[in-house]
Amino acid sequence: MTRNARALRITLTAHTDLASIETAWRELEQRADCSFFGSWAWVGCLAARRFPNAVLLQATWRDRIVALGLLNRNGGRLEPDTLWLGESGRSDLDAVFVEHNGLLIERGWTGTLGTRCLGWLAAGKLDGRGAWRGRRVRLNGVGETVLTGLRRSGALVAVIAERIAPFVDLRAIRESGRGYLDMLSANTRQQIRRSTRLYAEAGEVRLDRAETTARALDYLDALAALHQESWQRRQKPGAFANPAFLEFHRALIARGFADDTIDLLRIAAGSKVIGYLYNFRFRGRVSAYQSGFAHDPDEPRLKPGLTSHAMAIKAALSAGCTAYDFLAGDSQYKRSLSNAAEPLYWIEAFPRCSPRPLIGLCRDMIARS
Repeated sequence: MTRNARALRITLTAHTDLASIETAWRELEQRADCSFFGSWAWVGCLAARRFPNAVLLQATWRDRIVALGLLNRNGGRLEPDTLWLGESGRSDLDAVFVEHNGLLIERGWTGTLGTRCLGWLAAGKLDGRGAWRGRRVRLNGVGETVLTGLRRSGALVAVIAERIAPFVDLRAIRESGRGYLDMLSANTRQQIRRSTRLYAEAGEVRLDRAETTARALDYLDALAALHQESWQRRQKPGAFANPAFLEFHRALIARGFADDTIDLLRIAAGSKVIGYLYNFRFRGRVSAYQSGFAHDPDEPRLKPGLTSHAMAIKAALSAGCTAYDFLAGDSQYKRSLSNAAEPLYWIEAFPRCSPRPLIGLCRDMIARS
């Protein structure tokens, strides 16, 4: 389709009507390729709290919405104003850790639209009244396409962090005609088989999916208890030590479980619980978001994490899913169980001509060093 560039209009406006944003978002979501983290199920969860100073980026072409981005404007008296894509800018609320973040863009549009929207965002023209004080944009957990688009837009870009996100390419396994375990190293394959065999002494090793919202919430509570126990043994707080983290996910499950995009899985041998997995399942891609495992310090041959994920991966393979995504973090178990990986970036962007962000950027880099 030939598109007249002059028919494209991009706006960045302060927005308080989250209900109208939801309507537009859900409609565009059906015409867009996005991750679960770009769906309204995630973006809209507790949105009034997470986006108290909401700013909406919107691109329209001949009155048709073709791109959306929801941001929160956050800044203090001594800090530059910052727009946070898909986040609040508050550490307690953002502990839910968005990944595969980005703009929601209609399927079929080229990367040029993304570049133009990101350039507009970095330029900071809000409500037609010019740039805001500070003019900084944070884009966390974004893919290489976003990073490339920002650089092409002419913005000043600082990569704060880069993390590898390993995943299992289920299509490649399916096309190979081999089983999942066959693609793993001999050592990993042997550990999983031995662990499964030892667990089977207590009864059949099985994977149970919560079939109701109430059961899913029960599984989440059990997962959180095992997760916290494991992290506290290492004298670390654990994700669920933050009350806002648990509140968000209980709300996410309550609002999204009926859409069949959330998996709460219990892996057990007979009556013995091996572990729990909290995964998202969206458009063929499974995202392994959180877990809790029953570790036995007296039996190191038992591998609850490897056993649980291997069973979930096999189930995803049988269900016709395309990928099992371990999300960001280059952990040994992720490398052992995956056959592919992609980078995710945590980015700050500014207009190239503005000196204030350069000062703030230098200050932040010194503080992180």
